[in-house]
Amino acid sequence: MILVIDASVTMAWCFEDEHSAEADRLLGIVVADGAITPPLWEAEVTNVLVAAERRGRTTPADSARFLALLDALPIEVADHDPSKDQVLGAAREHGLSAYDATYLVTAMLHGAALATFDERLAAAARSAGVRLA
Repeated sequence: MILVIDASVTMAWCFEDEHSAEADRLLGIVVADGAITPPLWEAEVTNVLVAAERRGRTTPADSARFLALLDALPIEVADHDPSKDQVLGAAREHGLSAYDATYLVTAMLHGAALATFDERLAAAARSAGVRLA
């Protein structure tokens, strides 16, 4: 199964209080089959980590270890984000932020299932006919 993962799923692998059986299931799919992300994903993951460091939720060393673990996973960062027009259209149609619309359009362009813990994004995916993982 081709899978697009968003930052909500990724960060559930990092933080114990966000961990779940569903996060483990999705990690198993990524390990077995790989995943695709838009370039935006790298900035979002990094932003969550630095914000967590600032709040004392994690340490720089923990962030570095987590990023190294992500680098070891078969996650392909797409060469480019979807076009601004595609993202804007999806954001308008589904009431999403441009960030979330980027994941939705990436899944659509790759014919991939979408893995997210964001309820609004999941609802938009269902509405757009994108399979959820």
